[in-house]
Amino acid sequence: MGLAGTASGAGSEEAVRTSEPPRLHPVARVRELLAVRELLGNLVRKEVKVKYASSALGAVWSMLNPVLYLAVFSLVFNFALKTNIPSYAVYLLSGLLAWNLFATSLGLASRSIVDNANLVTKVYFPREILPLASIGAAGVDFVLQFVVLLVFMGAFTYPYYGWNLLLFPLSLLTLLAFTAALALWVASLNVRYRDTQHLLNIALTLWLWLTPVIYPSGAIWDKLEAFHLHWLKFVFLANPMAPIEMGFQRALYAHPVVTVPVKDAAGRVVGQTTVHVMPPVSLPWLAMLLAFVLVGSVGLLLLAWRTFFHMSADFAEDL
Repeated sequence: MGLAGTASGAGSEEAVRTSEPPRLHPVARVRELLAVRELLGNLVRKEVKVKYASSALGAVWSMLNPVLYLAVFSLVFNFALKTNIPSYAVYLLSGLLAWNLFATSLGLASRSIVDNANLVTKVYFPREILPLASIGAAGVDFVLQFVVLLVFMGAFTYPYYGWNLLLFPLSLLTLLAFTAALALWVASLNVRYRDTQHLLNIALTLWLWLTPVIYPSGAIWDKLEAFHLHWLKFVFLANPMAPIEMGFQRALYAHPVVTVPVKDAAGRVVGQTTVHVMPPVSLPWLAMLLAFVLVGSVGLLLLAWRTFFHMSADFAEDL
């Protein structure tokens, strides 16, 4: 690929603009990205260092984040709202694990091109590296938070269910594909429209409450069944993060269906009822749903990648 340098007067720094081919060739582009994987690693390390610069606790803050969520929401849902979800901490942490990776990646990716304007305007490299580095930096937090979850489960001898764990790699792969697609999209849009990063923060806040991270997805399922609104299940599952969250939760949480006591007005136990923490679907059904979301995410990734590739030729000018 050629480089076209443009100078803006004697002694001025030379800006570099890429001369990309008119169309994206994914296989050739992947080879090019692999060739600069060392740069990707350096950018991930830089992103992590900048995030925790001048911080006494450093990466420990990433581990404190889910603990804070756990303390607040456990207090609200176990005492104020009475969820009746056993081991609610594991359910919550397994959902936050996926959501934090998704939201943090998009937040960093939206600013990745703008924050590295000096690099983008002076040196040629595949621009996709920058939003991908944002996902890598968020992945560091993901690993640390996963350690917190494992320590918590080990400390309280929480049981593991063998076959359910198979959903974890499938859910993670689907999450990464979907996140990469949106990361490329918001990164390219934010170069031209700087309001993108602010709209993204609002969208993520709304999206969190439309996704079964904090509340049980089974409760939504049961409500739709009770009101005979079966078709709304497809609307619920049309949110790609809903099946992904269900995959993480089903992989790590041991109680998709629980039996809870029924009490009268005086607080006496008069019976028991079944509560679906997660939708009562089989493991193969959920795996098949995740596979569909994965295929759709890969298709979305190709579309977002083409959009990013098309817009990246003008990044130097827009910045």
